[in-house]
Amino acid sequence: MGYKLLLLLEKFLMLLPHKIRKSFFTLLAYIGYISSKKYRNIARQNLNFAFDNSLSDAEIKAITKYSFKNLLYNFLYLMEMRNLSKEEIGKKITIVNKEAVDKVHAQGRGVIYATPHYCAWELGAAGLVLKVEPIAAVYKKLKNSIYEQWLLEARARFGNTNLEKTNVVKPLIKLIKQGKASGILIDTNINVKEGVIINFMGKPLRQTATPAYLARKFDAAIIPVYIRTDDEEHYTIIIEDEIKVNKTDNEEKDILDATQAQADWLSRIIQKEPKFWFWIHRRFKNDHPEIYQD
Repeated sequence: MGYKLLLLLEKFLMLLPHKIRKSFFTLLAYIGYISSKKYRNIARQNLNFAFDNSLSDAEIKAITKYSFKNLLYNFLYLMEMRNLSKEEIGKKITIVNKEAVDKVHAQGRGVIYATPHYCAWELGAAGLVLKVEPIAAVYKKLKNSIYEQWLLEARARFGNTNLEKTNVVKPLIKLIKQGKASGILIDTNINVKEGVIINFMGKPLRQTATPAYLARKFDAAIIPVYIRTDDEEHYTIIIEDEIKVNKTDNEEKDILDATQAQADWLSRIIQKEPKFWFWIHRRFKNDHPEIYQD
């Protein structure tokens, strides 16, 4: 019943012009910001921690409000991805540096896209399949099965596939050996048994080492990618050049160095335009739980 109600709401909203639909999600974002003291506090705690308490209250407020809006716009684009044509979605998106991917595939190698929860990340995945290549995106199973079904259907509509995080290594290896592409989020909170400690925004933090491990062992290419916008209507997917992974006698250091390189890249884009990152989740809770105490 819950899924049918969600589809009914979707059908109604998709009957409206995009401008009105977008205004509805903008309003939801404002309501979420006003009513959710918990997540406003999480954003403040994250921002103070990441930027060493250097941001003003006005800057924190502006970035936090944008985080709520950005999250709701991701819902909006998921809904539109479920209903609009490839052409309608594709015209919103421009690709920069596709040549970096073409170069890797010309060598017969697979690609691992390293990507964050940044700006319109859902639209970014759709843009890759529409303008570059299909990807198998690794995701963490959601508690809400109704929303998960809706979400995964949207992500898969244009040809991407979804790989649940549990026992995902073997499917990723298979893709790499076939010269295909996968996508791994590198900015999620992970437990102490996963990843390696790197320096992120000047702080020690645990980050997934899976891209570096797979790239080193199976000669795949780590390609950082993110999406941004100037007007929230037209988006640019920026593909970075390959992050090289050394293959010396010191495997542990090779993996750590390549993972640190990914963290350095992500730190740079966040410091340049912090409003686009997803500040309203507890990214640092396992390594720095003290920042969420108040």
